[in-house]
Order: sequence, then structure tokens, then C-alpha cells
Amino acid sequence: MATARAVPPPGMFPVDIVPMRRRHLRSVLRIEDLVYPRPWSMSLFLSEMNMRSSRCYLVARSRREVIGYAGLMMSLDDAHVTTVAVDPAWQRRHVGARLLLAVAREALARGAANLTLEVRASNVGARDLYRRFGFEAVGLRKGYYADSGEDAIVMWAHHADGPEYGALLDALERTFGDPPPDRSASSRAPGETP
Repeated sequence: MATARAVPPPGMFPVDIVPMRRRHLRSVLRIEDLVYPRPWSMSLFLSEMNMRSSRCYLVARSRREVIGYAGLMMSLDDAHVTTVAVDPAWQRRHVGARLLLAVAREALARGAANLTLEVRASNVGARDLYRRFGFEAVGLRKGYYADSGEDAIVMWAHHADGPEYGALLDALERTFGDPPPDRSASSRAPGETP
């Protein structure tokens, strides 16, 4: 019988966002199995991670435990958020928001003008999170999710390269209560470990 893991209360745990590495994949796949009806395989994650010029995959860790992850795919000046997932035991603790903030900042550092993603129509919590990040629903993909035939809502954050979007990200970041990031790190090459 599995025992419940002790999870600190919100605001009482450190969260680090770092580039996804092969050593993280066992934990990533465990979360993938918990949150998605049709989880990605290890080979798919490895393939995505090997396309460093057009992809970025990050993990959220608390005390070295992987508790979530997110991915990004660049296409010209558009950035597509490919995945955001958080261990169910850690949900509702701003982990997904921290990951989304990190991939949004990475997209902007790589020259994105717009951000886009798809979300299940039934996933109200995720849709609310994306709206806080300036995403607006612009379309519907009927039957997009093969496991259930559920529709996907297509969302875009246009003009993400403008000062208003940067101010929005800064305001969201302040709500986490974290110390401000070291902005000198933004001079790193894409995918380079700090």
C-alpha cells in the first residue's frame, strides 16, 4: 500500500526551476503517468530534449525532488507551450505558475513575440492560470484529445514581447514571494545551465 508523501504547506518550501536533464526523466515520467491519460514516453522526452535550438524543457524541484515540469517549442517568433504538469501532491502551490513564468521568460529570451498553447476544455483550473498569464481563447480544436475525444481550447498571448507583458510577468512573479531573479543569468546561451 502506497503511503502519502508529506508535502510542506504553501509558502513553506523552496522551489528551484532548472533545465530538464536525463537524470530527471524517471520522476518526470512518474508525474506524466499520474496526470495524463496518454503519457509521453521516455523516447519522446529524449527526442524533445535533444532539439535544444527549438525546444526548452524545465523541471521544478523542491529539495531535489522533481515536483513538476514544463516544455516549450519555438517556431519562428511564436513559442508553443507543449506541456505543463505538476505532481498532484504539489498542486495548488504555484508550482505550475512558476513553471509557466520560467518558460514564458525563456520564450522571450529566445525572441518570441507571441505565446500559444492548447488546453482541455474541461480543465478550468489550467485555463484560469493561462488567463492570468495573458492568454486568451481564440479557437477550438474539436476532438483534439484522442484519449477522450475532448475538445482543446487554443489560447494565445499576443505581443508578449512588449513592455506590458513584461510588466505582467514581473507582477505575477512578485506574488510568489521569491527573491528577485538574477537578471544577469539571461545572458546565458539557451539551454545553458547556470
